[in-house]
Amino acid sequence: MKSPLRTALTLAALTTLAASAFAAAPAGFQELFDGKTLAGWDGNKDVWSVRDGALTGQTTAEKGIKSNTFLVYTGSQPANFELRTSFRLTAQNPDNKANSGVQYRSKVMDPATFVVGGYQADIDSPFKYTGMLYEEKGRGILMTAGEKIRIGETTLVPDTKKKDAKKKQTAVEKLPGATPTAAIAAAYKLGEWNELVITANGNQLRHTVNGVVTAEVTDTDASIAKSGVIALQLHVGPPMTIQFKNVYLKTQP
Repeated sequence: MKSPLRTALTLAALTTLAASAFAAAPAGFQELFDGKTLAGWDGNKDVWSVRDGALTGQTTAEKGIKSNTFLVYTGSQPANFELRTSFRLTAQNPDNKANSGVQYRSKVMDPATFVVGGYQADIDSPFKYTGMLYEEKGRGILMTAGEKIRIGETTLVPDTKKKDAKKKQTAVEKLPGATPTAAIAAAYKLGEWNELVITANGNQLRHTVNGVVTAEVTDTDASIAKSGVIALQLHVGPPMTIQFKNVYLKTQP
């Protein structure tokens, strides 16, 4: 029979564990995930669930996906904001390859399959792209992790590979003040929990991973999205698991 003291200590330990798993939202921030359910989020329930107190997307050898699919936050479509979250990406394949990301100011392009297009703070394993800016269903890779850039207009130019054809070309200027890629790789904890912060203010975008700046972007293209959905990516490919917790949003004027 357990003593009252041991029982009390056990309950205290469980309470402390629960508190550490679901930290209170910082002052001025809204909590987007309740730590228990998918309330406020919409996605393919065959691959998205809540596990270990985290929003969890998983593919396996038996249950894969044919294209990238997203878990979409349905509560708002913010314009200017700071978004904070913790993520853990685990590759479950011999090549240790996995890919994910956080979409913002984005658009749901196919509600039936939860296809989303727009700005994305990228996440990958092994480290190569984590923290950079990517545009899903749009301009694609716009930088390497750590760069400071200014994006110009997208124009049509001759396609040298196809006769009488044209292709889109986006002007990207690299600016001084980049973060060394090695510094980002050193800060990124593969297979463990990492903190991602995304700040969007007008045409100024900024990403940090574990406090290290991974993207500083000025997007001057007139066609950029001014607001849109927040969404979490589960990438097509080999088996993997992506988890998010402590998802906090603070909107700005």
